Amino acid sequence: MSEVKQTPQSTFTGPIVVDPLTRIEGHLRIEVEVENGRVKDARSCGTLFRGLEIILKGRDPRDAQHFTQRTCGVCTYTHALASTRALEDAMGMSIPKNATYIRNLVLGMQFLHDHIVHFYHLHALDFVDVTSALAADPAKAAALNASISPRPASAETLKAVQTKLKAFVDSGQLGPFTNAYFLGGHPAYYLEPEANLVATAHYLEALRLQVKAARAMAVFGAKNPHTQFTVAGGVTCYDALTKERISEFAALYKEVSEFVRQVYIPDLLLVGGAYKDWAAIGGTENFMAFGEFPVDERKLETRWLKPGVFHKRDLSRIEAFDPAKISEHVRHSWYEGAEARSPYEGETKPKFTRMGDTDRYSWLKAPRYGDAVMETGPLAQMLVSYAQGHPTVKPLVDNVLQTLGVGPEALFSTLGRTAARGIETAAIAGQIGVWLREFEENVAKGDTRIVEDRDVPDKAEGVGFVNAPRGGLSHWIRIENKKIANFQLVVPTTWNLGPRDGNDKMSAAEKALIGTPIADPKRPVEILRTIHSFDPCIACAVHVIDGQSNEVHKFKVL
Repeated sequence: MSEVKQTPQSTFTGPIVVDPLTRIEGHLRIEVEVENGRVKDARSCGTLFRGLEIILKGRDPRDAQHFTQRTCGVCTYTHALASTRALEDAMGMSIPKNATYIRNLVLGMQFLHDHIVHFYHLHALDFVDVTSALAADPAKAAALNASISPRPASAETLKAVQTKLKAFVDSGQLGPFTNAYFLGGHPAYYLEPEANLVATAHYLEALRLQVKAARAMAVFGAKNPHTQFTVAGGVTCYDALTKERISEFAALYKEVSEFVRQVYIPDLLLVGGAYKDWAAIGGTENFMAFGEFPVDERKLETRWLKPGVFHKRDLSRIEAFDPAKISEHVRHSWYEGAEARSPYEGETKPKFTRMGDTDRYSWLKAPRYGDAVMETGPLAQMLVSYAQGHPTVKPLVDNVLQTLGVGPEALFSTLGRTAARGIETAAIAGQIGVWLREFEENVAKGDTRIVEDRDVPDKAEGVGFVNAPRGGLSHWIRIENKKIANFQLVVPTTWNLGPRDGNDKMSAAEKALIGTPIADPKRPVEILRTIHSFDPCIACAVHVIDGQSNEVHKFKVL
């Protein structure tokens, strides 16, 4: 598509509040001020108190992973891994080679699962108008699918999807599409009806496919969500050394990776080609990546994806990542105090004011790197890897840029953030096969070691870094008398969607919203596009939506 459509813009001036912002994990409220159809101010408000740091105090450090991975029902393994790495750092211990392979394989499948779910089920409907699919010609849609993907989809198959979708709409019970489409159309949606039909068909296919990725994690991880195979010193899944389990994992991995290559990436390019105007919307300036998939668990420089930091979009100056530069601000959060602290000295003392407060307005803290606001996540990791000339990542990025007909500057945007998640998925999908082969060869040589044992020290501190699917995750532990004296979780969403800091600097997501055009203030899909591109993950909570009135019902359990 050579023509670049322009995002429509209203003349509206006034406040817009999106609460709750749906299709994310947890509770998030976005408040913006709009002037002449563009966002001029923004606040990201995490409306759920987590409190895990308080719960962990006084407990056995080896139990931390079982609590922290309950932070979320989506990216659970990453928290278990971060807690385990933090304890291993405090113990000063390394782990067997096989344990690293197994951890990398499970984490790789976590990435594939999370990114597929995010693109199709959390984010794609910001760009795909499912009601428009009802007007599509199934034969033309099949031809379109054949032009972008090697996986066939017949006119009859697409007609069946259309019939299913019509049944949803006619019944008033919209199933997975509730709160995800705009009846009567929306001027900010550009895809043709046939493209919308293809994307909707793949949305439904991805619902089934993502289960395969979760099952692959459970082959080695014992269960999913909340894996149970990691311990300080390695892993405990001895069945992972058997041919049967390796073959089971390999079969599931093959099916998921084929979907990534044949469906996800073509759909990403289809959507990206239609919304190239979003290559100039939603960008930030500073980026931080922890790197991931190590050879040596405690040496960040051995990771397959390398760590790095850069400022002001300057890809020519990638700095080494320095953990000592991380601090957390609470000046505009619902916590006591105003001092920025190292996570080792962090405090979690809640002090709620009121909803709608413009001074203290979020349960999220505001992490900073040397006082700089940082974006973390797939875009940060892919940009750092691209600038470093990563042999897998750079060709993938160049191919996407060439296909879309844009330059590297387009990556600093909402569209770039969404594209980077797909690029990261494709890169990891290919590398999993390499790790799996190396793991099999190592086991075939007779190496069956997967865990080392060591006592918890009387006094120590450590940090575990995980470049999770949503970005830089770190757990910080301080041990006294063999118990947890302090524990802090610094998660990707606090980096990206926290409030202002003690210097009144906006978070990455708040800054990214500034200048966003709004076509219809009553249906501000443009806000959803940029916020969803960060894939927010607020702590888990319970809420119930009435399917008829669409009202949110809140319950207090006494």
